[in-house]
Amino acid sequence: MIEPLQISLDLACPAAHAFRVYTERASAWFPVEHTMTRVPGLAVVFEPHVGGRILERTPDGTESDWGTVTAWEPPGRLAYEWFIATGRDHATHVEIRFVALAPDRTRMEIEHTGWDRLGAHGQPWRDTNLGGWNGVLPSFKASAEAATD
Repeated sequence: MIEPLQISLDLACPAAHAFRVYTERASAWFPVEHTMTRVPGLAVVFEPHVGGRILERTPDGTESDWGTVTAWEPPGRLAYEWFIATGRDHATHVEIRFVALAPDRTRMEIEHTGWDRLGAHGQPWRDTNLGGWNGVLPSFKASAEAATD
């Protein structure tokens, strides 16, 4: 069995704010070098409902799907099938919980699973995704803590 990725991040902001920054303001914090097209000015979109798409949209309107929302429970929980750079047949599963520790403190708990279904490609893809999380989470943290709603 390939171990799930489990990441936790403490944030100096309310849980509802962290959820909104993650889902509604991803274009502001998601590093362009971690996108499919790497086009400056692209939008990162979370369609806010179960079945909604997670995608990037370039300024010329080109769209690249990254995932599909499987749970939308603001402000505490978000889950999605994740297939950026692969395809739906190689989707993994991400679940994120925004746990209020205090009115202005939140713990973001991420569990990224589904590596076993990828066979021999599972462990290398898990390692690649760990690098991806390590590349995007500092930017998210800075954005979430910069200002609250």
